Amino acid sequence: MANAERSLPAGKLPSKVLQDLLARHTPSNDPRLLVGPGVGEDAAVIDFGTTCLVAKTDPITFATDRIGWYAVHVNANDIAAMGATPRWFLSSVIVPESLATASLFDDILGQIHTACGSLGVTVAGGHTEISHGMDRPLVVGQMLGEVGRDDIVRSSGLRREDNLLLTKGLAIEATAIIAREKSADLLRNEWSLEEVDRCADYLDEPGISVVADARLAVASGDVHAMHDPTEGGVATGLMEMATASNVGLEIFADALSVSEETERLCTLFDLDPFGAISSGAMLIGCAPASTTAIVAALADAGIPCAHIGKAKAPDFGLHLRAADGGLRDLPRFEVDEIVRLFATD
Repeated sequence: MANAERSLPAGKLPSKVLQDLLARHTPSNDPRLLVGPGVGEDAAVIDFGTTCLVAKTDPITFATDRIGWYAVHVNANDIAAMGATPRWFLSSVIVPESLATASLFDDILGQIHTACGSLGVTVAGGHTEISHGMDRPLVVGQMLGEVGRDDIVRSSGLRREDNLLLTKGLAIEATAIIAREKSADLLRNEWSLEEVDRCADYLDEPGISVVADARLAVASGDVHAMHDPTEGGVATGLMEMATASNVGLEIFADALSVSEETERLCTLFDLDPFGAISSGAMLIGCAPASTTAIVAALADAGIPCAHIGKAKAPDFGLHLRAADGGLRDLPRFEVDEIVRLFATD
């Protein structure tokens, strides 16, 4: 008897599985599709002549009291990572029967309206539904943006000897999610309510939006690649960029910043912030001569940015350089660290 096929873990599809699926099911000979499906690419780009349409869809699957607000920003981030401006948003808002009230829909749609307004984005349409077989609301967002044909930035644009920059730091989104979903555990472990609230507010400060990060970076220097690290954290984002760009990476371990609250949270739950969901951070690949100007422009806007590594020839591999100069393999995270945490519930 043949062995049963092994189930895949929660979270992103493993990179190799996704690569195989895309190779078999998404071939295209459409010349107007300038950027199509690919591991590490943040959004699709469609040629409209002098300008291009940039399209992204992403769901929010963790329960959150700000699910509509969340859906807008995570989709806008991926548009911004392509060097584009977010313009129009559509959403599918699906609520389980057990929670379906007019006030809940009003709250979610109100969050979407407010978040879009903060970014200058138009709510262009969508779908609402009450469904069975679910235990939490689900919002699937679709963001459309535009960019000049010569201004497209791709995750796959990283060049050998480019510098790699990281805004804000590791596990920003993870910090907010854990504080919101595990507040009772934190309070039992002698965290104060003020400390829990401060971590929950990481959604706003330092914030999970990277639209400003991307806009300032491309306006300040020669940016070749950007990527919004989400599930799997900055470590997975770096691997996706390297895979898409066919380069090696040398990442400086001591340049990877983690806030005190994030480090404390991750220590409590035995998580590695390097592999935890990290919306709010932006990975930027730039020409070495542009590094100082980009970092300075971001700093002037109150956005921390660090030079965390360098792109290398592919045969260098993907390595983390320790403070003592030693090299080790860049860690791989098959599932996001917070997925592992909530899988134990």
